[in-house]
Amino acid sequence: MTFLKRIVWKLYRKGIVAKLSLDSRVALQLSAGPCSYFDEHVDVKVSGLPPEQSVEVRSKLTDSKNVSFEALATFCSDKNGHIDLATCPSLGGSYNGIQAMGLFTSMRPLVPHSRLTKRDVSKPLSVDIEVTCNGLVLAKDTVQRRFLGDGVHKVPLEGGHIRGSLFLPPGPGPFPAILDMPHLGGALTELRASLMANKGYVVMALAYHGYQDLPKVLDKLDLEYFEEAVTFLQAHPKVKGPDIGVLSISKSGDLALAMSAFLPGVAATVSINGCNANTSFSLHYKDMVIPPTKMDLKNITVTGDGLLNVRNVVLDPMMEGNQASVIPIELANCHFMFVASEDDRNWNSVLFSEQAAQRLRDHGKENFEVVRYPKAGHFLDVPYMPHCPTSFHPAAGRVVVMGGEPKAHAEAQVDLWKRVQEFFMKHLNNDHSSFKAML
Repeated sequence: MTFLKRIVWKLYRKGIVAKLSLDSRVALQLSAGPCSYFDEHVDVKVSGLPPEQSVEVRSKLTDSKNVSFEALATFCSDKNGHIDLATCPSLGGSYNGIQAMGLFTSMRPLVPHSRLTKRDVSKPLSVDIEVTCNGLVLAKDTVQRRFLGDGVHKVPLEGGHIRGSLFLPPGPGPFPAILDMPHLGGALTELRASLMANKGYVVMALAYHGYQDLPKVLDKLDLEYFEEAVTFLQAHPKVKGPDIGVLSISKSGDLALAMSAFLPGVAATVSINGCNANTSFSLHYKDMVIPPTKMDLKNITVTGDGLLNVRNVVLDPMMEGNQASVIPIELANCHFMFVASEDDRNWNSVLFSEQAAQRLRDHGKENFEVVRYPKAGHFLDVPYMPHCPTSFHPAAGRVVVMGGEPKAHAEAQVDLWKRVQEFFMKHLNNDHSSFKAML
């Protein structure tokens, strides 16, 4: 940078120069180029700044509900006028310290308590990034975060009773198959399923209420509905059967355990912050009825911000009078991964995972692994999903605390995504080289 430009910068920073034209040497560089997959890391670098120049870097996106999410961090350039988010600490803003993907994971909704929503995964999510100094935009760029890989085909499920979307990898297959189950609410969510299909799986994103012609209000659940989904996957010509995997989170965790225990063909089950007992509604299968766990609303507490903490509402499944709700997972002929966040405020995921593991041990089984994440919250999602510490809870009818320390939660999501892929690759016997290359 020339001596004259240094003087102009100093005058502008002191407010003597009211307007500074965009310096063509200031550049924002994104390693992924204009497009990357949502679960991919993006290197963010700035160059062409004066040495030791303080600037702000902002990220912004708008989701499918038209809710804007933003993050902002302050950085100081090095002696060469460079900033690399992978090595430079944020000095303040949405996060502090070195977090290479902090501008993505630390985004917060402008509508409080919103969780990022992406309904149409066929279209990428645009993330705008800009570098500013005292309100002046010095550089800006947009990265498109994709969900569907080239050749991955989405098929709506409209025949029969099941509803959702089927994602088919390119090529003749056959491919291993995964049934992807949503959290409480049961409506269709395709984001995780589409990204998993990119790894070489046939993935069904299944809705179980509140979607299309499915019931809007539930008073019970029928396991036959989920059995139809399993049977559909097993019979699909692109599926390498007969075994499939199940990926679940929150309420769908106990549904996944019930599927594993009572339905043939489930070989690998991941339960993320789920319960080892049936919750919320009675579960029916043929002539069997599993009642929901008992709850005690007196255990609800209110935070200083007026939010509900419902962590202890679902009572210990192993307490007297509650054991009829426990899923008999010892009947399952599959492998389990029980994932628990230690700062889960939705319910006691750690206790539930420990009880599930102990039940298998008591029956002489070692077909499981337990993964725990200190300081992570309830909504463990795909990598680089913005942390959701509070959210509207459909059962409570109020905003509740979901927990999690942002940095630890973000790191847990990256680690878990890799573990889930390795788990399914191992237990679904995937031998496709295309999958291994993408992993």
